[in-house]
Amino acid sequence: MELSYDLVVVGAGTAGIPCAAEAALGGARVLLVEKDQRIGGTMHISGGHMAAAGTRRQAERGITDSVEAHLADIHRISDGTARADLVRVVAENAAETIDWLDDRGFRFAPETPRIIYGHEPYATARTYYGADEALSILEVFERLLDEAIATGRLELWKNAPVIGLDTDDDGAVTGVTVLRGGQDVRVRARDVVLATGGFAAEPELFLELEGAPLVSAAYPTSTGDGILLARELGAAVAGTGSYLPTFGGLPDPTTPGKANWSDRQLLIAAERPPVEIYVDKGGRRWVAEDELSIDVKERALTRIEDMTFWTVFDDAMLESTRSGRPLVVGWTPDDLRARANQRAGVHSAGTLEELAVIAGIDPAGLVASAARYNEAVAAGADPDFGRTHLPLPLERAPYYAIRNHGISLVTFAGLDIDSDLRVRRTDGTSVPNLYAIGEVIGAAATCGQSFCSGMLVTPAITFGRLLGRRLAAGEHAETVTR
Repeated sequence: MELSYDLVVVGAGTAGIPCAAEAALGGARVLLVEKDQRIGGTMHISGGHMAAAGTRRQAERGITDSVEAHLADIHRISDGTARADLVRVVAENAAETIDWLDDRGFRFAPETPRIIYGHEPYATARTYYGADEALSILEVFERLLDEAIATGRLELWKNAPVIGLDTDDDGAVTGVTVLRGGQDVRVRARDVVLATGGFAAEPELFLELEGAPLVSAAYPTSTGDGILLARELGAAVAGTGSYLPTFGGLPDPTTPGKANWSDRQLLIAAERPPVEIYVDKGGRRWVAEDELSIDVKERALTRIEDMTFWTVFDDAMLESTRSGRPLVVGWTPDDLRARANQRAGVHSAGTLEELAVIAGIDPAGLVASAARYNEAVAAGADPDFGRTHLPLPLERAPYYAIRNHGISLVTFAGLDIDSDLRVRRTDGTSVPNLYAIGEVIGAAATCGQSFCSGMLVTPAITFGRLLGRRLAAGEHAETVTR
């Protein structure tokens, strides 16, 4: 069986849906292919943060902002490591993206736009998300898909993984092979867009490309399909060496290699000044626990073994959190005591030596670090890391340790693309008729080696819409800004 379309979009997620819908509404015959049984991909678990300068919503709230200010913030946060050409396209079109969502009934969280402090913050309130986080985006996209399908020019296949990219003798992509209903289906297309997401649910590929052990909180379909498909055609991968973990997550109680994001520790010093110390496997402290820059902490985390650390505290420290922010989201001190030595990664013992053995920390190292820390508390100064918040010594049993991993929600490496979003080979040439958008191009493309608020979801939607409109018009050689 062989079918023919103007455009095949692989992946019905944050980038793929707007790309396919815009192309169909622009007159193209489009096939949108999704391997999962439902559409949406990471929108089912994402916070859905977007960023844009100069939106109607900012103006309504008296916020003065500009594209150049947004670009300056991205450059500052990423230290100039993001792709300047791609970032400029996003910044120049982001306000239109947000206003378009607004026009289509997007349910903004009422406090937005705001400054987000979970990572390095912007200087201006320009981050937006939905009342139901990314699911609010999906609500808009579902209505958009219905509209596009109603034209008769868009067809959606679910439970249909793409298993190959087809090419002609010159190496140009001519379509895809889809596994559908147990059969291989050949689909010819003028253009193919890969919008398959990242690979933070695929340990072997993650280790190869990011060079780090995977502890994942990513959506289970994030298995790097688009990268694997395109590499068969000689596609290059960009952004390796840029990986940053999200700072700290408890291990899942039942699934090795997974992180439990729902009952995570509060590790952002601006939200909860730390009473605990952080130690590595050797029992050594490795960062100022009260460091306000989460970016500094994330970079420090990449330098310790397996990006694994323990928060260590005593019963007095635990009790001191009762009237403030908890150590673990949703846990009272009594909850934590009850879960110690019951919940994976949560440990308690009568001495620091016993605690270290149970938790998998070097006992001598932990005892030495605790003694050194207690000296700092007594002196009111930390000569080792410059910590200034020193409320309590570590000395009252029982003692506790909670294991944390640098966790992966997104991946930084991805397919190399040119300024027209065409996939590039390792020799720098572009693969004819093959494009890539969304997380498959890697977070490093638009964030550099940083977490830059809104610069994953916003590029996905923006590039998707721009590329869909351009391919519908048959424009292969013009840049996405035209």
